[in-house]
Amino acid sequence: MNNLLIVIFYNQFAVSIFVFVYYDEYFFLLSLKFCVYSDIIKEKIKEVFFVRDFVIITDVTCDLPESYYDQAHIPVVPFMYTIDGVEYDGTFAHSLNPHLFYEKLKNGSTSKTSAVSPDLLCRFFEHSLKENKDIVYLSFSSGLSSTYQNACIARDELLPAYESQGAVIRCVDSLCASLGQGLFVDLVVRKSKEPNIDANALADYAESIKQHVCHYFTVDDLHHLYRGGRVSKTAAIFGTMLGIKPVLHVDEAGHLIPIGKVRGRKASLDALVSKMGTKIDGQENPYVFISHGDCEKDAEYVAKQVKEKYGIKTKIINPIGPVIGTHSGPGTVALFFVGSDRNEKKL
Repeated sequence: MNNLLIVIFYNQFAVSIFVFVYYDEYFFLLSLKFCVYSDIIKEKIKEVFFVRDFVIITDVTCDLPESYYDQAHIPVVPFMYTIDGVEYDGTFAHSLNPHLFYEKLKNGSTSKTSAVSPDLLCRFFEHSLKENKDIVYLSFSSGLSSTYQNACIARDELLPAYESQGAVIRCVDSLCASLGQGLFVDLVVRKSKEPNIDANALADYAESIKQHVCHYFTVDDLHHLYRGGRVSKTAAIFGTMLGIKPVLHVDEAGHLIPIGKVRGRKASLDALVSKMGTKIDGQENPYVFISHGDCEKDAEYVAKQVKEKYGIKTKIINPIGPVIGTHSGPGTVALFFVGSDRNEKKL
């Protein structure tokens, strides 16, 4: 029985290729190739024999538990916010407990947020580049913040200094928010565990799935939507008086859009679950994520309905953090899952 054995020796200067044929219990040298590297050959050898290590970076706007980031080894970019004249840097160590944050909002405090600066993103990116790691940055929706654009500025500023090392920085606009962005990150993390995947392949995958991450929200207090320009002052006043609850989603461009309204809290929670039923046929949904504005029992009710109607468990129920909560307010409940598309008719 004849077999070929190819042995390759290489260093930074040259490559040697030995081809042996195995016959009758002996190896015979069939040919020897030797060449000094050209730049093209160097790049091809890198492609064939090396998969550069990479890191996934995302934002605190994912509203994932801190333990999730720790277990997945994901650096988290913080967002600044200010409430009652006190500025918080948005890190887990220097942020208000969500319950305390929402209590402040209920008592009349106002909160403001600011986008992440290019300088801060440069520092996050460069830390990984200095460790010879490529970067897949999964950003907060460009429809709600300038953070993605600032990440592109940071990428363009840093890459020239690292291009000779073959460094890659891929900035992906998630078009997601809250645990919708969290679910998006989770899907990408799962994909990253496949063998021989690199930063470019992972970022391409992220781009391919983001329009399938569906977000459906309802809020208990229309006044926060009025402050954010989502409803008029008149609609906020009369809607509150009549018990009108809006149903919203994040559209294809990453904007928060009202798509319906119902009367009563329970009806609004049921509407989220019903909307899910219109999107999940043919989609893989081993679990859903649910976030809430200090109303965990309502989130648990939605999780129970999803399980009873569709047989799908909820992996994470977590509070909406202060950055997103500044704009959504207390009493928000949001359901996130993989769906066919994000297409909905705007009110």
